[in-house]
Amino acid sequence: MIVAGFALLAVGAADLVRQFAPRRWIGYLTVAVILLLLGSVSDALWPMIAGLAAGALWVWSMPSERRAPLGFWPAVLLGVLAVAAVVWLGPRDETGLIGDVWALRSPFGEIPFDLVVLSLGMGVFLLESANLVVRAALDGEHTWRPSEAPATTDAPTTTGDLVPEAATPVDPRSGFKGGRLIGPLERILVLILTLAAAYPLLAAMLAAKGIVRFPEISRDGETGARAEYFLVGSLVSWVIALGGAFVVWWAAHS
Repeated sequence: MIVAGFALLAVGAADLVRQFAPRRWIGYLTVAVILLLLGSVSDALWPMIAGLAAGALWVWSMPSERRAPLGFWPAVLLGVLAVAAVVWLGPRDETGLIGDVWALRSPFGEIPFDLVVLSLGMGVFLLESANLVVRAALDGEHTWRPSEAPATTDAPTTTGDLVPEAATPVDPRSGFKGGRLIGPLERILVLILTLAAAYPLLAAMLAAKGIVRFPEISRDGETGARAEYFLVGSLVSWVIALGGAFVVWWAAHS
């Protein structure tokens, strides 16, 4: 379990650092030091090293500035490794120095340190890292994106053929915007509602998203490009969140 937690935490933190930090190496160094401290006090040095290795491989295979060379397959491999670590390795009986002072209680009982690391890593992964997975899936299927729409449209002329048609800019607000924020919030809500067994609220939220997007999708005409973009992106995002909820649920009940 702790291996999956450190791997997800390293991957998610690395993606947050390269998204927001102007000097990435400082952020990477900070993440490495924090993970080193966590691994040292919890008697999990080798899982911490494995997590750092996973984060480094993820940054290389899932670039944020260009298309991923391996598509979304690194995410599939990370998911398989996380499930295997949780199912086969399970929780630890000894958690080092931090185990002597660790005490986190909830209405459902005491929460182990390893489960907290796993849950935190999953939550961080669902922020920016999952956005990269969704983008890689859209690129892999060559799905149309709003940003790929033509920048200009031909305006009708009023003086006949003697005057060339003028090009008017397309309103940048006409495409899908805010996905980088909506996606993480949606995945976190899916994770929380699934773990809380609030399935009616989960279904209502997912249905509400389709209703809100319907006016935009309805302008597709015969191409279906916007509908494909919405379906591919949403389904991949939901699968990631539901998969994360399954991993955390299994770890909590193991």
